[in-house]
Amino acid sequence: MKFHRQREEMVLRQIEARGVTDPKVLAAMRKVPRHLFVSEALMDQAYGDFPLPIGLQQTISQPYIVAEMTQALQLNAEDRVLEIGTGSGYQAAILAEIAYRVYTIERIHALLVKARHTFDRLHYHNIVTRYSDGTCGWAEESPFDAIVVTAGAPEIPKTLLSQLAVGGRMVIPVGDQFTQDLVKLHRDEDGIHRVSLGGCRFVKLVGEHGWEK
Repeated sequence: MKFHRQREEMVLRQIEARGVTDPKVLAAMRKVPRHLFVSEALMDQAYGDFPLPIGLQQTISQPYIVAEMTQALQLNAEDRVLEIGTGSGYQAAILAEIAYRVYTIERIHALLVKARHTFDRLHYHNIVTRYSDGTCGWAEESPFDAIVVTAGAPEIPKTLLSQLAVGGRMVIPVGDQFTQDLVKLHRDEDGIHRVSLGGCRFVKLVGEHGWEK
């Protein structure tokens, strides 16, 4: 009950109050037990308005950022979503509450194993995981209706753009290794359209089409 109350406060004060209005996103944020995606020592901080460390120099993003990125994807129940950077698995779980299927890639094996265990524990059978370089995407399952990148890229990887369906949406932080601009891309028959959603700060997107380690 304590975590349920904290989750409700998180949605009311951190997410709705900042302009996230998509009812599907708000419902997902109210449902997914964020405290199960962090270590036991950090559970009491899980619903705070800040990111938290998950080990191996990676983080679970601030709840508002997760909600903002998810809302920007404009997801529907039949959508197939690609996530680059599984991390704790929390973002994938939020996506899985809304979309038909989530394909998520993580380059750090220990994190992926832990996230997969959490997905199975919470019965997220519509999440498919892969241990790989996320900057290369998942070509054999493409095209995707939506793509979300949960790490900061020096530029938008062409490999990922090529896997976005016509009508698809992509959200990705782009910038240097310290601060980025959260960018939304939309593909239609005329090409790619780009909109800035504002400043943000993510860990580096490491891989062939991202930063070197």
